[in-house]
Amino acid sequence: MTDTYYLAAFIAISAAATFATRVVPFLFFERHTEHPLLQHIGRFLPAAVMALLAIVFLQRSANWSASLPGLDAILPGLLVVAVHLWRRNALLSIAVGTVAYMAIQQSGWLA
Repeated sequence: MTDTYYLAAFIAISAAATFATRVVPFLFFERHTEHPLLQHIGRFLPAAVMALLAIVFLQRSANWSASLPGLDAILPGLLVVAVHLWRRNALLSIAVGTVAYMAIQQSGWLA
């Protein structure tokens, strides 16, 4: 099998697996939307995932050996929270946080 066919098969299988993970919940849980477990998961899982992502971001992206440890990642994180509470727009808050983080990293301001 040539590299082209291998790559095409890999992309097709990856696309099918990704699509399946998106469709399965709708197919199997369509009739059970009022189930207490699903309501609990729908209520608390998004916040838990965001908290986990924030922790991983701080652990991986922050400069903990700087003169002000972790501030290069904590400031943009706080800015994301402030903009989101102010405007209630996830895209805007993510964009502002990304721009702030990249500006701090590129300028070396808190290095």
